[in-house]
Amino acid sequence: MPMQYKPAAEAQQAKPPQIPSPGNNSFLGDIFTSDAPKDKQISAGFYRQEKGEPLVYKYDYDEMKIILEVEGEYTLTDETGHKVSVSPGDVFYFPKGTTITFETTGYGLAFFTGLRPNGTA
Repeated sequence: MPMQYKPAAEAQQAKPPQIPSPGNNSFLGDIFTSDAPKDKQISAGFYRQEKGEPLVYKYDYDEMKIILEVEGEYTLTDETGHKVSVSPGDVFYFPKGTTITFETTGYGLAFFTGLRPNGTA
């Protein structure tokens, strides 16, 4: 199977689609999904959180994020209260069942990959 490619204009430079969030300020878009049985598919794309209401998200799949850009203060807090002020280059692993609160005074952009089918945010 040949490799697949998306130029920056269709990937990192494009704003991901809006996802349901309290302040309508959370965006996520899948770029690629592996060709595998649905329960083994891996999806990857970009997540953007903008200032406003925090997003509280409970993961029903394993996911990893690499922080690419941060403007202002960008924090991630888990259900235990462990809070991290994130910077570009930081890498996170969220096991299935983890609840994370995403909050920023500016915006944060991350690349993610998760063990889930395409379009399930």
